[in-house]
Amino acid sequence: MVQVRSYRTLMRRKGLVSFTVRHKETDLFIQAPGDFSRQVSAWVVEARGAIEEYARLHPGFIESYVPLPTDPLAPAIVKKMLKAGDAAGVGPMAAVAGAISEYVGSRIASVCQGEVMVENGGDTFLRILSPVTVSIYAGKSPLSGKVGVRLTPGKGPVSVCTSSGTLGHSRSFGQADAVTVTGSDCALSDAAATSAANLIQSRRDIARALEFLQGIKGVSGAVVIKADAIGAFGDLELVPL
Repeated sequence: MVQVRSYRTLMRRKGLVSFTVRHKETDLFIQAPGDFSRQVSAWVVEARGAIEEYARLHPGFIESYVPLPTDPLAPAIVKKMLKAGDAAGVGPMAAVAGAISEYVGSRIASVCQGEVMVENGGDTFLRILSPVTVSIYAGKSPLSGKVGVRLTPGKGPVSVCTSSGTLGHSRSFGQADAVTVTGSDCALSDAAATSAANLIQSRRDIARALEFLQGIKGVSGAVVIKADAIGAFGDLELVPL
């Protein structure tokens, strides 16, 4: 059954072509200068195939909630997942959505000019040429959809990844309404958001989660929402929506 992601109707970027690519659990919403759906379908199969084959040969890879050792013989996308999980203190699958977003986004960016956006269940790769504001969906929190992160073009692509313990199907050990992490590495941002979300049980844990994220090299900023409380740090601009 296909999950309806109604928030995607609000994500249209003027001048870009929007399309969706789905394969197994992967569900991508993409905006790019043209329709690359045929190529993206092949890249998704390629990326997932590498991960699935590695998991077949390494029992416990998918199920692990703790970092696993680096493997110089692993496929490139698996190496990114292993590295991200190690940096954030979680299993490699905590980085899978972000890793696939970046894998596809960087491939599209390599064959075209202009902006590219690849969203994979809240984990987003962005190559932007003008400012963009990303709204934070935080479930039943009164702040949900009321706060956004404004991003400006930099030297390279940027990632915006969100994890939650109160909505969605991803496994979380916490009760965060939203933990949004920005950085240049989409796999790392995904893993870091998951790990920080695990720390949140109440408003009192927001400061602890932010302190944890500040200690991860490669995380440039973060926003944490629990109920009606919010905390943030780093190189980002919060804007009311």
